[in-house]
Amino acid sequence: MIPDHPFDDYRGRRVLVMGLGSFGGGIGAVRFLVSRGASVTVTDRRSSETLAEALNELKDTPPDRLVLGQHREDDFTSADLVVVNPAVKRDCPYLNAALGAGVPLTSEMNLFWKWNRAPVIGVTGSNGKSTTTALIYAILEKFLSSQSGRRVWLGGNIGKSLLPQVDQIRPTDLVVLELSSFQLTDLDRLQVSPHVAVITNFAPNHLDWHPGLDHYRSAKQTMLRWQGESDVAVVNGDDLDVKQWGTRGIRREFSLQQGDSPAIYYEHPMAVVRSGNSVMRWPLREWLTLPGDHNVANALAAITAAITMGANETSVREGISSYKPLPHRLQLIAEVEGRKFYNDSLATTPESTEVALRAFDEPIVLLAGGYDKQVDLSGMSAAIAARAKAVSLMGQTAAPLNSLLNAVPSTMCIVSEPQSSLEAAFEWAVGQSAPGDIVLLSPGCASYDWFRNFADRGDQFTGLVRQFAVRAGAMMS
Repeated sequence: MIPDHPFDDYRGRRVLVMGLGSFGGGIGAVRFLVSRGASVTVTDRRSSETLAEALNELKDTPPDRLVLGQHREDDFTSADLVVVNPAVKRDCPYLNAALGAGVPLTSEMNLFWKWNRAPVIGVTGSNGKSTTTALIYAILEKFLSSQSGRRVWLGGNIGKSLLPQVDQIRPTDLVVLELSSFQLTDLDRLQVSPHVAVITNFAPNHLDWHPGLDHYRSAKQTMLRWQGESDVAVVNGDDLDVKQWGTRGIRREFSLQQGDSPAIYYEHPMAVVRSGNSVMRWPLREWLTLPGDHNVANALAAITAAITMGANETSVREGISSYKPLPHRLQLIAEVEGRKFYNDSLATTPESTEVALRAFDEPIVLLAGGYDKQVDLSGMSAAIAARAKAVSLMGQTAAPLNSLLNAVPSTMCIVSEPQSSLEAAFEWAVGQSAPGDIVLLSPGCASYDWFRNFADRGDQFTGLVRQFAVRAGAMMS
């Protein structure tokens, strides 16, 4: 058990921020701590060149010291507090050294939870949590727009730290957070859960970080573990694993089928909403522009959570209808020479690639593979073989995917040899495509072997699409 920090006053405290991270958490922690008068040291193994963008964001609230390109044990053992990037494994020797010296450890999300005064709607799951989080925010923003003095805040793993703004968040506001298993592992030490906890689904993931599947599941269940009787659990009634998770509070299930107990379910093209003795039918498919049944499920989860906080049909309709797809999540980049190019770089699990493949009726040329998180790729391979016209293989998992795909009997999918770069993978994919096809980047794996993060991977793919459009003499549409 790693203790969290016991003090409330940061003035003059020597605080070490370990890792600036890629999604704003480290930057948010530095800004918050500097504003509270702490003496902040940032330590990160990456170089100043690699961190140039993050460091530029700190130019108005710079740390006292920067230790880049390395970690030094003395910095950890001499600190009053260490703020750990959630992706750092907890058996890290530098953290063990800090603990051995009696230095408490915390995280950016734990700091936020300590100081936040507003109710939290938290979202987690192996897939779909970013889209669901953003949809909840979109609905609640419409709902609160008519209520003077209240607002909704969006943050967490979706890429925005709310910690620097925590003093501006009033008790009457609402906070919507995407929460990763890493963040939840730390929050469990505080024995806290969101007032409204949304579980989109569960499947093996991050087994290179978690000791095993049970540990990963237990981290996700932090969302429900510390809820009280008046809190709400929004759970996926179609997920056999999640369906068995115990809840202390009010349970609300969403489902793509009617079943016995869902508070909301889908009956194409309508969302059927049960509220007490009344049943409402809303034209969800008319409102929702996102492709695929998985996004219908995400919308059902979002609607359930938003209704719990008071949202009505008008705010649901306006929020969903005005929603813009997140970057890197089945994002249509362009149509060039009759081919539609989609960036789904945020698909970092096999299951997310499987649902992306089911989202289209057109022939698909897929770019897949990446960093090996030690998860089973056989289901993803079967989906590729059944649904893709061709697949261009990338990264550490290219070779195992190649073996799995070539072992599928009678598949019509053309399988590339492992590619040497994203550029090579893209050119091969375009060469296999024809007018009317979908060219889809949906890797099903993390990005860390070739890229800084999934956003870097998606941005590079978008750049290659633009270059292809220029070569083709085509207007991007």
